[in-house]
Amino acid sequence: MIHLIVGNTGSGKTTFANELKRNTKGILFSIDTWNKTLFLADKKPEDGLEWFLERIERAEKMIEGLVHQLENTKIDSILDLGFSKFEHREKFRKFAQIYGYRIKIHFLDVPKEIRWERVMKRNKEKGDTFEFEVTKENFEFMETWFEKPSLKEIANDTFIRE
Repeated sequence: MIHLIVGNTGSGKTTFANELKRNTKGILFSIDTWNKTLFLADKKPEDGLEWFLERIERAEKMIEGLVHQLENTKIDSILDLGFSKFEHREKFRKFAQIYGYRIKIHFLDVPKEIRWERVMKRNKEKGDTFEFEVTKENFEFMETWFEKPSLKEIANDTFIRE
């Protein structure tokens, strides 16, 4: 089973993904961890969104290969990859369909005010789910970037509203 964790910044995706990992004994892939480990040290101030998107695409190609291996051993893959755009979610739905893998979307729908409070707390405490600081500017950008899944898109999946 492939689990897609969907939600805007501060919705609790990584926290939820870690809980799902404990409950399913699955393997978690968190794009924030991959970005911090593989790419952020090389980022220059002039590098923008395209720089990140290119690196995310490369990381996801590697993740797809690992998902194949996990599917062959009947171990769940938990993908905490943001999934901010319908097109991104669709890419993984098609990937699963091509290979006959089961897929489930978990959408965390949390009001903006609560998410911003969580982000500020995470920035301050730098706890278990902290990978890098999210600025107010980054948070507001994601408000315009994120495409909320339609009810049709997640009709048979997990919908969590807080």
